Amino acid sequence: MKDLLHPLCLIIAGAGFLILLRDLKRDRRDRALVALAWSFLASALSYAVSITWVWVRIDGALGVTNIVVPIAQSFVILVLALQGGVLAYWSKPPEEARRRANHLMITGVTVIIGMAVLFALLTPASQRPTDFAMYYAHDPFYQAYVLLYFGTYTAAETYLAWSCWKYSRTAATRSIAVGLRLVTVGAVITLVYSGQRLAAVIGAEAGFSVDHLNDLAWACGDIGATLTQVGYFIPIIAARVGALSSFAHEHYAYARLEKLWAAMVRMDPSIVLQQQGPQREFLRNRQSIHYPLIRRRTEIRDGQVALRRYLSPAVRTEAEARRSRERRLLVLPLKGSRLAAAVTADQLRHAIVLHAQGKPVAEPAEYADAPLKLKLTTVKAEQKHLLRVASYFSPAPPDTPSDSPTPSTPDGART
Repeated sequence: MKDLLHPLCLIIAGAGFLILLRDLKRDRRDRALVALAWSFLASALSYAVSITWVWVRIDGALGVTNIVVPIAQSFVILVLALQGGVLAYWSKPPEEARRRANHLMITGVTVIIGMAVLFALLTPASQRPTDFAMYYAHDPFYQAYVLLYFGTYTAAETYLAWSCWKYSRTAATRSIAVGLRLVTVGAVITLVYSGQRLAAVIGAEAGFSVDHLNDLAWACGDIGATLTQVGYFIPIIAARVGALSSFAHEHYAYARLEKLWAAMVRMDPSIVLQQQGPQREFLRNRQSIHYPLIRRRTEIRDGQVALRRYLSPAVRTEAEARRSRERRLLVLPLKGSRLAAAVTADQLRHAIVLHAQGKPVAEPAEYADAPLKLKLTTVKAEQKHLLRVASYFSPAPPDTPSDSPTPSTPDGART
């Protein structure tokens, strides 16, 4: 069982560390991220050295029978201390979290030193890579070793289960709440593993055996530990997915606004505050286009302000009548904010023509989307509306007569 589950857990823990390593290189000041990355590495190492063929070779290389036992379990103690530190950084003020993390690490190192001393007092005669705990259950020094290690293990997992369940109910984000609940489940499952090991020592003195539960203990230990790691990793994955989604949407929006923005810039180049590099360079370098997108939205709005004197009432009336007859998705008529966006696009198209010909309107009309300003109170809502306007907009040919209010897009434009 151990040699089946350990390689799978090693892959999961190792992959988690490698993924976090990239973020760690960018920001080593994030203490929670540092602690989480090292916990994944320590966990991967604990699985790696415990695989039977690795166990045998390490014993042979170091010349100490079963030396892998304290090595692997020392890594586990480090995992528990580091995971407790991650929880502290997620749930407490920075200074208090730092003190808690330091105390946990000092406690973990103290336990490791105690384990090393007790292991040195053992006289392991043969390699026991699969049933070491059962084989030495009668040794008094090993009994003390088990009580120290698994007592600490049980206390740590119990603390993690209780704390994660408690903090999951007040977590600021859903991903952290889900992750903490999964950590709780994993920690509870691992208690079967530590409980079986403690029962083996008690049974050696009381006259009963739990050897038949050895495979179950290994399974619960590996499965529970893996669920715990996944639980801690869920907020990281959620943040990464959120950042990727934001990156993709911003580049998409930037490209969709290109046609409308370019028409505004040709109309009045002074609206451009700062020339931006080509979008393909941002994509090639995997750079955020957040600031250029802000500028593009702002410059479009500045262009609309510059065109107010050229808004023909007749164009708006004609556009509203024509657009209201259009069908969205071939069935639904344009109405509400979609109708306002389509009419605004037509107004901009014609106003640009009048601007180029130097023919301001004596009594300019309002933009069709002017009443929407009270509703467009967030950046997301504002951007969504501008994308609609852009989807209905197409620049007029240079020779378009000023008295010919042609539509921006063919009837039936869809967004």
